[in-house]
Amino acid sequence: VARIPGPLDLSAHFRLAAIPGFEALKNEPWIPRPLPDLNPGESIFEVIGRKDVLLFHPYDSFDPVERLVAEAADDPDVLAIKQVLYRTSESSPIVASLIRAAEKDKHVTALVELKARFDEARNIEGALELERAGAQVIYGVRGLKTHAKACLVVRREPAGIRRYVHFGTGNYNERTARLYSDVGYMTCREDYAADAAAFFNAITGLSQALPYLKLEAAPVGLKARLIELIENEAERQKQGQKGLIRVKVNSLSEPDIIQALYRASQAGVEVLLNVRGICCLRPGVAGLSEKITVVSIVDRYLEHSRILHFRNGGEDRVFLSSADWMPRNLERRVELLVPVEDEACRKRLMAILDVFFQDNVKARRLLADGTYVRIETPSRKKAVRSQESFA
Repeated sequence: VARIPGPLDLSAHFRLAAIPGFEALKNEPWIPRPLPDLNPGESIFEVIGRKDVLLFHPYDSFDPVERLVAEAADDPDVLAIKQVLYRTSESSPIVASLIRAAEKDKHVTALVELKARFDEARNIEGALELERAGAQVIYGVRGLKTHAKACLVVRREPAGIRRYVHFGTGNYNERTARLYSDVGYMTCREDYAADAAAFFNAITGLSQALPYLKLEAAPVGLKARLIELIENEAERQKQGQKGLIRVKVNSLSEPDIIQALYRASQAGVEVLLNVRGICCLRPGVAGLSEKITVVSIVDRYLEHSRILHFRNGGEDRVFLSSADWMPRNLERRVELLVPVEDEACRKRLMAILDVFFQDNVKARRLLADGTYVRIETPSRKKAVRSQESFA
């Protein structure tokens, strides 16, 4: 018998919070912003065709992602849709769009991960509905859990075949997109599209995994790529350049990456880590990790995005990823690391990291002994609550 000073099933509080009335006791709603460039009568394909789109949920609406799949289902010029479904909602509009596309004789491929914890039954049900509609359903990759977030749409246009891609850090789930903090990236750049096509061919068994033009994938090369990026900053620091690594992940426990970060710190690289949950790295240890700072932010939304920034001698490299820095993600899962090269999108991600590392309201700093302390707001300094700043 374990005695705890509170309720056992915290999830039951969701129902309490959803009871109508008692508005004075509820949080002020933060309404998601619509995509400014997406007019009601305009196609999402026209928007992505003009420029890359970065979405920061739940502050930005999830609607553009739903519209991408819905328009693809109804557009007579769309030939194929390929998508990874890790966690979906009940009565998922995205699954409904894929079913509608298959019924219209479009080539629909859905990789449905049956080992998504807590969502196994829902995923099986959705997969069976897709199969009945005529979609090709792949039940995961043997021996691995497919955790990558990607969608590829193949469309016939006057200039020829064009492919549109969405990569994300969160699931294709419109409900959790209102509760989790995630980023998504939409583009029709040909090199990204070619990589997405190669990725889907590999995970569906149509071809062997080939070297990518832009992406990196686990469990093949992602971990080695991360260590290479960290070591690059250390080498630049040794050459007299200012090294900087800023990373936002859910968990950090991968031993080789932790050792690489220690070496970077010893070389003088400033390392800023925003790790919401498990962190096995110890910052601030003399002679080992003095240049490393670790903070955790727990607030109204679940911090779920993975954003990476390496200074790279002033030519900033910025990535989003589906993978946390854990052995399971980098060695036993199918994950993606996606570089964000569009200047406006890259700058926005860097600005988002700026705010996270300025948080002095909901942030806690990890100490060398493994304990956390709340970051006190200096009397002369403005209080910064990162999630509220984004809302």
